Amino acid sequence: MNLEKIKTLGDLKKTAYKPQSIKSEIRENLRKKLQAKEPLFKEVIGYDETVIPDVERALLSRHNILFLGLRGQAKTRMARLMVDILDEYIPYISGNELNDDPLEPITKHGQDLVNELGDKTPISWLHRSERYVEKLATPDVSIADLIGDVDPIKAASLKLPYSDPRVLHFGLIPRSHRCIFVINELPDLQARIQVALFNILQEGDIQIRGFKMALPLDIQFVFTANPEDYTNRGSIITPLKDRIESQILTHYPEELEESKAITAQEAKITEEQKSTIKIHPWMLDLLELVSFEARISDFVDEKSGVSARLSISALENLYSTVERRMLINGENSSTARITDLWGIIPAITGKVELVYEGEQEGPHQVALSFIGGAVKNMFLRFFVNPNKLKKSAENDPYGVIKAFFAGGNEVELLNDASDKDFKETLNQVAGLETLVADMGASKADVEFLKELMIYGLSELEVVNKDFLGTGSSFSDPLADMWDDLTSDDI
Repeated sequence: MNLEKIKTLGDLKKTAYKPQSIKSEIRENLRKKLQAKEPLFKEVIGYDETVIPDVERALLSRHNILFLGLRGQAKTRMARLMVDILDEYIPYISGNELNDDPLEPITKHGQDLVNELGDKTPISWLHRSERYVEKLATPDVSIADLIGDVDPIKAASLKLPYSDPRVLHFGLIPRSHRCIFVINELPDLQARIQVALFNILQEGDIQIRGFKMALPLDIQFVFTANPEDYTNRGSIITPLKDRIESQILTHYPEELEESKAITAQEAKITEEQKSTIKIHPWMLDLLELVSFEARISDFVDEKSGVSARLSISALENLYSTVERRMLINGENSSTARITDLWGIIPAITGKVELVYEGEQEGPHQVALSFIGGAVKNMFLRFFVNPNKLKKSAENDPYGVIKAFFAGGNEVELLNDASDKDFKETLNQVAGLETLVADMGASKADVEFLKELMIYGLSELEVVNKDFLGTGSSFSDPLADMWDDLTSDDI
């Protein structure tokens, strides 16, 4: 259809165009996409077997949808991507504020114009990108914002009495006729405002300042809510929840690979950073494990959740931590280290809501516990747990390393050390190179595993770790205990 040639109602009548509701439009387009096996919601990862099939069933059923899930679970992303299922263009009466269908106008303005001009009624075309309206529910949202109100300026300029319907100013919902309308954080909407949505969802009636208008609004509603909101800030009133036909539960990535893919897709990394900074795949696993540790931590309020934005911000900070170190040392390239994870702490502390015990520990210490748990998890992926070795075992794989620290040696891994100095420091630890090399790993793997070995042994309390202002110091735990005893008791 050549849209440039279809400029009037008469032109439109000569085409195969037929009016249909937005829900029927979405249903038909979705059916075609499913039959053609076209992937839906391409930017959403980890929902292929869970959330997306639920969404497809809801849309095929012509349902309004409520996405219910914790923060950072792509609820709004899913709603925004529904625009891709709409027709590319739809016709509407030119200059009409409610996107009236030329063949089925619902407003008095549209109906009067068609009656007056007939086939000469001018029409325009609305692109699907313009058929998405989003509103964040906040306590200060009013009926006038969503439904509408009397406009005194319009009444004065047109010299109309307030009893004339033409003085009305329509709110966001009527203006979303033939569109997808999204209300984020629905429980934050005051109960009396939620009540105003009843008839719109069920019958399409709206009432503004005493004007009862039977407008058959054609809207695909999508709502989002966080379960936490039900107790902390408000709730979805039962009659409204009953009118939302499909409630779909979202979730965090269940697999590490899915979580990594989301982080890689969303993180904003410059091309210069990508070309000069290397991050080992195992380092990316370790970074993602920090979020997994946070989600099971007793310090974090499980009702609040831990957003995927934690990993995204952490990866951005990790690149910047390495970049800053390179600039300080005059290096042209570098590789991310486990020691660089100190730089992601600001990305953690603002992304978690702590319970009382977490508040007592302090956000910084809690963040360090997440990193420590991730390191321990990663260490046990490659190495045997030293605490499960038999004490009588003659072939302790960590024996040489233990002896090195027992001999009074201490190692400091500094945050801003140059690559050369950092490698030299690691190579001082006797037995480390041999133990890792015996695994048959590549050179890049060896460098990562050597550092993982030191940090992992410290998390399992085989080696003592002290935090310095500029890095971490590793030593023999028994020597430190003896120092404490002598300083306190002698």
